[in-house]
Amino acid sequence: MNICPLLSHRLFIFPVLWILLYSIVSLQFLKSVATKQDSCQICRHITENFRKGMEKTANKNFGGGNTDWEKKNLAKYEISETRLLEIIELLCESMNFDCNQMVEQNEDHIENWWFRKQEEYPDLFQWLCLDTIQVCCPPGTFGPNCSSCTGGSTKPCSGYGQCDGNGTRSGTGLCNCDPGYAGSICMECADGYFEESRNDTQLVCQECYKSCKKCTGPEDYKCQECKVGWFLHDDKCIDIDECDTELANCKPGQYCANTDGSYECRACDKACFTCMGAGPSRCKKCNKGYQMDGTKCLDIDECNSEKPICNGEHEECKNTEGSYMCACIDGFAKHDGLCVEDKVTPVPEEGLFDNVTEDEMVVLQQMFFGVIICALATLAAKGDMVFTSIFIGAIAATAGYWLSEKSDRLVDGFLKGK
Repeated sequence: MNICPLLSHRLFIFPVLWILLYSIVSLQFLKSVATKQDSCQICRHITENFRKGMEKTANKNFGGGNTDWEKKNLAKYEISETRLLEIIELLCESMNFDCNQMVEQNEDHIENWWFRKQEEYPDLFQWLCLDTIQVCCPPGTFGPNCSSCTGGSTKPCSGYGQCDGNGTRSGTGLCNCDPGYAGSICMECADGYFEESRNDTQLVCQECYKSCKKCTGPEDYKCQECKVGWFLHDDKCIDIDECDTELANCKPGQYCANTDGSYECRACDKACFTCMGAGPSRCKKCNKGYQMDGTKCLDIDECNSEKPICNGEHEECKNTEGSYMCACIDGFAKHDGLCVEDKVTPVPEEGLFDNVTEDEMVVLQQMFFGVIICALATLAAKGDMVFTSIFIGAIAATAGYWLSEKSDRLVDGFLKGK
């Protein structure tokens, strides 16, 4: 029994089954992670597209002609199942699984609203998303029971933040305050801001000077408390130079550079093992291959030592930055670790027709015979000017075509006698 076809069939089927299984599992996972907030957004998307669909299909296929006939038929089309189906086709993008699933699950509700509830409840979002399938809540409320957000449903978070879960059946109802505001109902100024004005219902917070954590005004001399990296002195926040204290923690090969409110660890110059700042003149200790000369680490020229460093035959020492290398002298090259004479193998010169392809040879033969024919025709015409012109034109065309491709080799061949 020949098992090769069977094995190849199984090897093809198994990956396909795995791909299908992975797709099914991924699809179920995506469905399982859908949240109530997503459901509200999807429902809002559907009802908004339904409204756009109604506008798009209004007066469709009508315009001009018999007015009485149009009024009669337009009235029928306006609430027809045909128009409803046309609108439903516009509700979701083809790849939007969650949207299409929600439409399919609530198709009966949509039909019920279209044929029976539309006049009584003209707002489809209110009727479908809030009252019927209950995936959304009114603005200013949240959660399964549509409870009021922190700060009240009329003005959640005092108008200076966002209620978590606002308008959905999920969330905590707590406030996420806008920048500059803080507190449970966002009626306090955050760190780095001060109260410019306040009353029972309104608060205006403005930014402090950049170094102030708490302040009474925007100027640098109105600080009450400083941010990290600064210290308070006469109502001003002064930068702490961490590089002059033990606060900085840089690794060997780095130096501390002070910045506003902080510091940075930057790489020393390559000549330095440790340093106090940028450049080879700020080294504390020199790197290998360098030596201290006054206050600066300079490169050691290893090749300038009394004892030869490169002892190989035909080798010489070449100094590099911080080190050296043993290289072959001119006329020699490294081969298996040894310097051997670098002999250049002469390349044989090519003749004029060495690289001519078969196709090019055929073209040349055809041109050659064409020239012969023109020459014979000219001779037969006994010097007639017309044939003479044809002959000269053929010679020029042949030479121009050939020389454009082969001129270099042609001249070189003639010069070398090839």
